[in-house]
Amino acid sequence: MGFKFGVIMTIEINAIKRELQGTSASRRLRHAGRVPGIVYGGTAQPQSIEFDHNEIFQALRKEAFYSSVLSLNVAGTKEAVLLRDVQRHAYKQLILHVDFQRVDVTKAIHQKVPLHFVNEDQAPGVKTQGGLISHVITEVDVKCLPNDLPAFIEVDLKDLAAGHSIHVSQLALPKGVEVAHHGEGDPVVVTITVKGGKAEEEAAVPAA
Repeated sequence: MGFKFGVIMTIEINAIKRELQGTSASRRLRHAGRVPGIVYGGTAQPQSIEFDHNEIFQALRKEAFYSSVLSLNVAGTKEAVLLRDVQRHAYKQLILHVDFQRVDVTKAIHQKVPLHFVNEDQAPGVKTQGGLISHVITEVDVKCLPNDLPAFIEVDLKDLAAGHSIHVSQLALPKGVEVAHHGEGDPVVVTITVKGGKAEEEAAVPAA
């Protein structure tokens, strides 16, 4: 089975400094098609900022926006940041507030990275053995320097048979990237179960 990781991307988002604070000021911004936000962390003071709603809305539709080191351009000054929080309207397609955290490119970060599963229909466990794919984990928490952060990690199922699983330890990670484990063991990422049964590793019972 093969694995690969996504190309490291540089995504830029534009903002301007926000001078007025408070609920009423934020409401006026939203009515004007703007989105209030904040960038914090590092040695600089937190800075209130604002974005064009359409630009930030379109950016948030991209998966990589959530797992990449972004270039935040505030009035011509660029900073490396990570998206940390998004507040959305309960039922309208509106972004209410966004938070970004500054990152130091010389210090390791923790970030969740999505898994991309490919060749599922080619897996022997599905194609010839009638098994069902179960995605147990769809993202992993990795630790690395900001410039080494992958946009995603690809998991190729073309050789996976029914009753078998792929574990976190089997993921091939790019150089400088490691999985940040939370807890013990080697979690299952994806498995192909046989009809009426479980994965081989989970179903095996020691002989008497």
